[in-house]
Amino acid sequence: MKTIKERTGAQALVESLEKAGTEVLFGYPGGAVIDIFDRLVDAKFKFVLGRHEQGSAHMADGYARASGKVGVCLVTSGPGATNVITGLGTAYLDGVPMVVITGQVPLSQIGTDAFQEADMSGICRAVTKHSFLVQSADEIPETVAQAFYIATHGKPGPVVIDIPKNCQQALTKAQYPERVNLRAYHPEFTATPAQISRFAKLLNEAKKPVIYAGGGTIAAFAAKELGELARKAQVPVATTLMGLGAFDQTDPLSLGMAGMHGAPCANYAIDEADLIVALGVRFSDRVTGKLSAYAQKAKIIHVDCDPAEVNKNVAVELGIVADVRDVLATVASRVKAGNHDAWLAKIAGWKKAHPISYTTLHKGVIMPQQVIEAIDKVSQGEAIVVTDVGQQQMWASQYVHHRHARRFLTSGGMGTMGFGIPAAIGAALARPDLKVVAVCGDGGAQMTFEEVVVAVLEKLPITFVIVNNGCLGMVRQWQELFYHKRYSQTILKREGLEYLPDFLKLAEAHGAKAYRVLDPAKLDGVMKKALESKETTLVEVIVDPEANVYPMIPGGKTVKEMIFK
Repeated sequence: MKTIKERTGAQALVESLEKAGTEVLFGYPGGAVIDIFDRLVDAKFKFVLGRHEQGSAHMADGYARASGKVGVCLVTSGPGATNVITGLGTAYLDGVPMVVITGQVPLSQIGTDAFQEADMSGICRAVTKHSFLVQSADEIPETVAQAFYIATHGKPGPVVIDIPKNCQQALTKAQYPERVNLRAYHPEFTATPAQISRFAKLLNEAKKPVIYAGGGTIAAFAAKELGELARKAQVPVATTLMGLGAFDQTDPLSLGMAGMHGAPCANYAIDEADLIVALGVRFSDRVTGKLSAYAQKAKIIHVDCDPAEVNKNVAVELGIVADVRDVLATVASRVKAGNHDAWLAKIAGWKKAHPISYTTLHKGVIMPQQVIEAIDKVSQGEAIVVTDVGQQQMWASQYVHHRHARRFLTSGGMGTMGFGIPAAIGAALARPDLKVVAVCGDGGAQMTFEEVVVAVLEKLPITFVIVNNGCLGMVRQWQELFYHKRYSQTILKREGLEYLPDFLKLAEAHGAKAYRVLDPAKLDGVMKKALESKETTLVEVIVDPEANVYPMIPGGKTVKEMIFK
């Protein structure tokens, strides 16, 4: 009979993380987790020390998005715990599986306003799938197993485990469970035969069908099944921002991204379609615009693993709560080989009439779109592109040829500035076989620039690209178009202070190699040198500050009100 060894709760936690499959743990130490950090010295997984808890959370997020595995983060109590809230919200809205462990004051001190006490159960309620407050060391192994299960089953998302210090220090013989059985959580749903038959019938009868794929398609690892169905049925495919890469954009059936800054052909096709097959999408306001006018001619099939999403924003003809990949694999044999030549010809006309394009505004000044084109050209579409949030995010969505799932990482639902740099670090640790490029604006880069040193210390050959237009570009664009050019607190550049901050000096101070590009003729060469470097590299590109993101459907408007210039 096996003897069960007694050990501390902290040691039981580390062992449980190992058994849960943790390969990389991101985080930052503190007094309320010092017992856990003491046991990390002997852990079998890698620990990556961030420079801020928010950055550590985004690293875990980027790791999860790039790998499809759970991102794991460990921080202390109080401000350490509250600093991860933005990271939790970012992961929650985009359906990213994470387990975040926070330290807590001893159980006897909870509710006394003890030093660095924070009510994490209350604070994180709106930005997590679930949170645990551990009551004893004996609960730790099972709690870890349950947290990983909840994070990955149903719609993925973040889970918090709050562990009081006395529970970390207490002794336990509790073991990691062989299986998880949560009485009140059974998120697996399966499509019925009748639903599959109805799906196939609607698609076989449609004259103007469109597949509309979102981040749920990628989360379900369903890119292969999506491609096979689209090509068999000859159905064009549009994606959301989060769905970019779910379908190869070099395929003639690709419509690109739909929505506010999406491709006109994608928006026109959805507006004209008689059937929309929506896969793992939320029908967010950034895609639908004015809801009452959205896709009025179409019947909608909505497949999603989350029952809360079906019929939430748009009424659907057929709602299927199930795993996207399972549904596509099941329905494939019932779908007939399609012939939609007339429909595709009409779409081809829209593509020709309204391509994603730009015009140089000032001779000799780099357009920001050129920066993205240079990245895509040098990387040949094979790199993982991680973006911050703002104009450069939209240009990256438009001018990168997205061919593979989990190669375009961005904060969609939350729109979190500061996401790009740390998320790229997480992605590089998840996929050391791929080149990682972070595309940031000069505003967002300043929010989490301190994490660049982590890439240097970990010897990660990431290329950080700062598209520097001297302003908070997306808000400035809205002020230009809708607020009579009243540029309130969006212009960062000041006369006589050409480079403030000086990103080259900042990068070099963090140990990275750095380049600045002002000449359009030198852009491709510098980008090639940076992307081929084995070192952490930063490229600052000074771009035209007047460049805007087009096309654009103003918020709450319709496809017919799209702005092209």
